[in-house]
Amino acid sequence: MKYYYYALLALFLSNIISAQDQFDIEPNDTIKRLNPVIIIAKQQSPERMPETKDNVLFSGKKNEVLKLESINGNLTNNNAREIFARIPGVTVWENEGSGLQINVGVRGLSPNRSWELNTRQNGVDMSADVFGYPEAYYNPPLEAVETIQIVRGGASLQFGPQFGGMLNYVLKREKDKPFTFETQNTVGSYGLLSSFNAIGGKYKKWSYYLYNHTRNAKGWRENNRFNARNTHAFIEYRFSDKTKISAEYTNSDYVMQQPGGLTDAQFAANPRQSFRSRNWFGVPWNIFSVNFDTKVAARFDVNIKAFGLIGERNSVGFLGAATVADAISASTNQYAKRQVDSDNYKNFGVENRNLYRYSLGKIKNNLAFGMRLYQANIERFQKGVGTTGSDFDLSSEGKFPIELEFLTKNIAFFAENQFKLTDNFSITPGIRFEHINSTANGRITIVDGNFGEKIIVRNKPLLGLGLEYKLNKTNIYANISQAFRPVLFSDLTPPAIRDVIDPNLKDASGFNADLGYRGVYKGFLNFDVSVFYLSYNNRVGGISQFVNNDQTQGTYLFRTNLGETRNKGIESFVDLNITKMIGIEKPYGNLDVFASMSFIDSKYVNFKSSTLTTNPPTTIITETNLSGNRVENAPRYIHNFGMSWSNNEFSATLQYKMSGKIFTDANNTKNASTNGQTGILDGYELFDFSSEYKFLKNFNFRAGINNLLDKSYATRRSSGYPGPGILPGEGRSFYISVGAKL
Repeated sequence: MKYYYYALLALFLSNIISAQDQFDIEPNDTIKRLNPVIIIAKQQSPERMPETKDNVLFSGKKNEVLKLESINGNLTNNNAREIFARIPGVTVWENEGSGLQINVGVRGLSPNRSWELNTRQNGVDMSADVFGYPEAYYNPPLEAVETIQIVRGGASLQFGPQFGGMLNYVLKREKDKPFTFETQNTVGSYGLLSSFNAIGGKYKKWSYYLYNHTRNAKGWRENNRFNARNTHAFIEYRFSDKTKISAEYTNSDYVMQQPGGLTDAQFAANPRQSFRSRNWFGVPWNIFSVNFDTKVAARFDVNIKAFGLIGERNSVGFLGAATVADAISASTNQYAKRQVDSDNYKNFGVENRNLYRYSLGKIKNNLAFGMRLYQANIERFQKGVGTTGSDFDLSSEGKFPIELEFLTKNIAFFAENQFKLTDNFSITPGIRFEHINSTANGRITIVDGNFGEKIIVRNKPLLGLGLEYKLNKTNIYANISQAFRPVLFSDLTPPAIRDVIDPNLKDASGFNADLGYRGVYKGFLNFDVSVFYLSYNNRVGGISQFVNNDQTQGTYLFRTNLGETRNKGIESFVDLNITKMIGIEKPYGNLDVFASMSFIDSKYVNFKSSTLTTNPPTTIITETNLSGNRVENAPRYIHNFGMSWSNNEFSATLQYKMSGKIFTDANNTKNASTNGQTGILDGYELFDFSSEYKFLKNFNFRAGINNLLDKSYATRRSSGYPGPGILPGEGRSFYISVGAKL
């Protein structure tokens, strides 16, 4: 079936190349003026960033901007599969249908809580700890989001060193009227109830915006209910046209019952079933910031952000494998005691961004530079002995066996300069310097479990170069940028007391490179086609060793840098407005088709591994190399195709997603394990439908069906939270929503 779509795409492109502009007005033409007719084209997203915006240089960088008002999709449940469909190469993990955590990765990198990306809200960090624990347990409700910005490749220089780049959710603001009220209320399958309400306005020198979003449902699977609330407040004061200051605060809290994983046999029999009724997950999250903008001179803009994050990650449950029943004991007449884990996060920082425009002779320049001060503190309590109950109870007996404290201190400087050698051609070299101090101390067992204080200090320069050549409304771009991933706190702390951490453990390092062609052709074709290359060195892993090199003394796991992976491929996006191309959009509306296609070759180049064979009293360690194996969770292809039609009142979109099969472990295990934690996952193909009807100017009615054909599929396996085993994707579901903006 996929070859059929490739043929269609080739036909679309060939038509474009041969098409002529039929509507040029000749000087002697007679023009009859008519009342203006506005036709809304909903599917022109994504757009691209201009050369500079918000004191950031985007020239030569692969980037996309999704305007959510231009996209039909299930915004209520944060359906990332629909929303990110127009960005090629995005892998989405779907643990369950709540959308409380958006798990996305790019170019074959892990989607786990988007941890290979620098995740931000309104330009402010929203992950637990950017360097020590970069997992995003929070994301804003998409009904509150105006645009999603994603920058790959060269993002490391101005935002951070992450391999995946930067992902920024920009929230809505009211920029014109003194008062507006917006509401969107949704019901859907499996008890879904959602309400988004916001007020905002601009009066004299003041601007404000406040929203509250609540959502709850029973969930598609058994034991999968959730209850969520998200509140955000923003206020701004303009001293003049050149200077303004604003403050914002986000408070979010959700509690989710986790249905756990399944074995492959259980998944085949009924993917909706669950054998875990006592597993819970809760995340209170607070993000706050103060933002100051001023124009020091006509050519010099300054921005300063002071920000912070206070949050928690709390879980309680029975964590046995899917093959182990969570059953009432015949001897005690009670369930087993559950495990309690809890993290506390406190992060604070200041980030300065400046843009200076100047000339050297005839060469115009844009210099973006700044600095960042950041400190993050994590208190981690794990493997607590909880209650035998079934509700969300974090009570535990005595001390936590694992009590750790992590501290990250970071100073960064960055600068990029765009040299505009001609009006069409520019070169943008850049540099970023990171100083990171990571400290870990605490205990990993109650008895003699203190491992002392571990400190890693690194000073890391990063270099990059971007090129861009403009051809009317299109451009050719290329960039190469170094990236690195600091050693995570989980790498610094051994999971077992006999494990040994390499004292010379190195940060993962490498680079991203892009070469592409993108733009808009005559208003009806939006495209971006590129190739990429990503090198990821010094991946951390464990290898077995004999104690004192003597097999009679037993073995230990040595955690060290084991090897390199390389990801390369093609990313392409094409959106064609058919009715605009042939000039009939005014009477017939806009008929769009789009194709977002990516081919990813992600392999281990060199990665050491070891296996233990025990035949008492002899133990044999066999060392191997995983060179040539595919990287886990990296499909060979991810394709999205869609068709939409819209006019002033109505719009509808049908999307089709294809994703290739994945290995779920580095050993590329094909056959599923008995407990469902390893083994290949088949590719999947899904349809989604969304629509919107606008009436009486200010009101709307939205409806949609996700997984239209009710396909059974899974995007991941888990060895721990949110439950060991295979995690099913959600079956067919629908939503109906009524809203207004007054």
